[in-house]
Amino acid sequence: MTAIRIDGVARAFGAVAAVRGVTLDIRDGEFFTLLGPSGCGKTTLLRMVAGFCDLDSGTIHFGERRIDTVPPHKRNAGMVFQNYAIFPNLTVNGNVAYGLKARGIVPDQIDDRAAKALKLVHLDGYGARWPHQLSGGQLQRVALARCLVIEPEVILLDEPLSNLDAKLRVEMRGEIRQLQKRLGITALYVTHDQEEAMAISDRIAVMNAGSVEQIGQPVDIYQRPATPFVARFMGTTNLLSGSVIRHEGDRAVVRAGGHDFLVGAPGIAEAEPGKAIGFSLRPEALTITAPGAKPPPGWASLEARVVRIEFLGALTRIELALDSGLVLHAAAVDMPRALAEGPVALSYDPARVTAFPGPCD
Repeated sequence: MTAIRIDGVARAFGAVAAVRGVTLDIRDGEFFTLLGPSGCGKTTLLRMVAGFCDLDSGTIHFGERRIDTVPPHKRNAGMVFQNYAIFPNLTVNGNVAYGLKARGIVPDQIDDRAAKALKLVHLDGYGARWPHQLSGGQLQRVALARCLVIEPEVILLDEPLSNLDAKLRVEMRGEIRQLQKRLGITALYVTHDQEEAMAISDRIAVMNAGSVEQIGQPVDIYQRPATPFVARFMGTTNLLSGSVIRHEGDRAVVRAGGHDFLVGAPGIAEAEPGKAIGFSLRPEALTITAPGAKPPPGWASLEARVVRIEFLGALTRIELALDSGLVLHAAAVDMPRALAEGPVALSYDPARVTAFPGPCD
């Protein structure tokens, strides 16, 4: 296994800074994901690790070995591309064996290693087939086998599931994760899909405009976003700005949108009255009950009116309006059948509110 050390890496294309001094420590055997919107720099960073894009500054190491000055084919990194990059004029076996031939592996070993790689990705017996005879999921498995057959120190995956349909994406991401765990290999994965990143990653680096906004385990990034950008990007949230009115023990009352919200985020007790802050309240943290119902002890409550209900199968999304016109979004798995547009009570645990040091503009 091999750790990856990215230290102060930067790259600009003309006047556009694609990657701005990024530093990351990726552990041995870790599944680490670069997550962010299109144009945030995640693919450029991955290509620098692979050797397909030069660095303007910084260094990259695999373990103790510096590799940013080494040609791509000598870095011992396997790459899985977004478009698979399968050679149409080669059979499945020919595609998988291509990297071995390029490395001068003796012919007696090539067929055996290619067969083992195909078995790893559940394509036993497919070696003689041609790419046009395979489905999208099978082509992705071929690309993965071609990556693994060279026995790389790390694997790099650039949006590998983006061309698959929704059901196959879920299936393939699980297979990739299980294979990575079984092999114990370090993986650096790029995606713009938040659900995908949270489902398979040990840790995630959320990128925005060439910089890293937050690094952490999926649950921490979702439940405790470090910035308003991360809160917005990691799913739906109620993102509000207001001023601290007073403190109630280790919690603060924040006036936002004409209403008082009780915020119990860590460090909120140090916020001086009058200070402008932002805060995030996830839809699933809001509980909807009948008007006038008392919230659980220590919880905050608001009066609201249901204005829209969206039934999405396993989840129901609810849009609610407060008397000032401020709109909040709630979500529930077990929503009462009798719920209809009209007045309700909203309650939430203040400890589930995330606060930011300034407004969320």
